[in-house]
Amino acid sequence: MDPNRFAAFPLLADLPDAELAVLAETVHEVDLDAGARVVTVDDYGTGIYFVEQGEADVVDHPGGETETLGPGDTFGEIALLLTGQRTATVVSRTPMRLLALSGQDFDGIRSRVPELESSLRRLGVERAGR
Repeated sequence: MDPNRFAAFPLLADLPDAELAVLAETVHEVDLDAGARVVTVDDYGTGIYFVEQGEADVVDHPGGETETLGPGDTFGEIALLLTGQRTATVVSRTPMRLLALSGQDFDGIRSRVPELESSLRRLGVERAGR
């Protein structure tokens, strides 16, 4: 995959090109129909998702109000890096394309993407503190 596809993701904006190249080699595309449940609250979390196209609703989370994710957003980092369990349910509102990074793949590249891990951890801590 072309690393330039990550240009639309603010979380990844400051990552070195070498880390983006590793990420691009590792993620895979997931296409979803509207209404698909992507993750479910309290399930064991095994991946991180980057929204490339479409929108999803975040429900059943501690903040209570429905939030919307769209292109450039990331989710799944809390379960993968902090708690092990999903802290929300995410349901696609429209057809979507996600770039997915499994927990196993993340563990395999972790030493090669230290700034990615730091960025994801900061995002997770910020969201968990809401």
